[in-house]
Amino acid sequence: MDGKIHSFEVERGDGSDRIDALVSKRLPFLSRSRVQSLVRDGRVHVNEKTVKNSYRPKSGDRIQVWVPDAVPLEILPVDLPLDVLYEDENCLVINKPPGLVVHPAPGHRNDTLVNALLHHVSGLSGIGGVLRPGIVHRLDKDTSGALLVAKNDTSHLALSMLFREGRMRKTYLALVGGRLPSMEGVVDLPVGRHPTQRKKMSVVSKRGRRALTSYRVDRYYERTDVSLLEVRIHTGRTHQIRVHMAQLGTPVLGDALYGGGRRTEKLLVRSGIEVERQLLHASRLEWTDPIKGVDRCVEAPLPEDMASILEDLDGFEES
Repeated sequence: MDGKIHSFEVERGDGSDRIDALVSKRLPFLSRSRVQSLVRDGRVHVNEKTVKNSYRPKSGDRIQVWVPDAVPLEILPVDLPLDVLYEDENCLVINKPPGLVVHPAPGHRNDTLVNALLHHVSGLSGIGGVLRPGIVHRLDKDTSGALLVAKNDTSHLALSMLFREGRMRKTYLALVGGRLPSMEGVVDLPVGRHPTQRKKMSVVSKRGRRALTSYRVDRYYERTDVSLLEVRIHTGRTHQIRVHMAQLGTPVLGDALYGGGRRTEKLLVRSGIEVERQLLHASRLEWTDPIKGVDRCVEAPLPEDMASILEDLDGFEES
């Protein structure tokens, strides 16, 4: 069978995860959906036999995974502007603007971050798949800020492991509607797919996974009932900050999916401040370079829209 072979033995501490979940956990550069596809294609063997995604490995099982070689990319490199905050031979950090889609999807085939990266970097890491070359983690379309990209397969695997093991420090700035229960706090609630609304995530999902978010209130704007937060996520669940803030009753402003849109409409009437997207910005990434052993810290300056809104909030508060 073609491709690179990744082998490991199931240990007692691996628990009773399904085969797709376990492989994704042990090989973090593979998403669970990608593993499921590999299992269906017969590329995942347990003790030299093919299995179904529902199989639950036992201690001592020998697992082999054949990851296909990267195929020639059908995505076009496009000369789009990139705000590069940091770059070396193994990775780079981009300051993603709001509104930029990370990887190709229906309606966005040639205007994504991936198109720009293919123009900027030759030989981009291919183990993320044809549609996600070099992409180690993601930011929502309307979330701005620091996004780390792997240039080669070695760094992709090493950086993915940092994210999986919680050794990548991710800090965000968020504007939320309302006042938090305390100046500092921790939200420890599982996040999973919403039981009835498939586009949403929820803390009441039957298959929610642990999600840990800590926050610190940087400033509370009393006249507009808005809080500026510094938020750290210690896990990487989809929409984690947005879901946790909504659960606290302080949704991210402009986030129509989780209630921030309705809160924003009320604030517009009171303050005249325009909000056109969820006001969430990945402000800082900190990690220890897994290849060079050097500590890295990259900060992303606020985009114009969020900086302007903060200036308006200051002015409205003082008027």
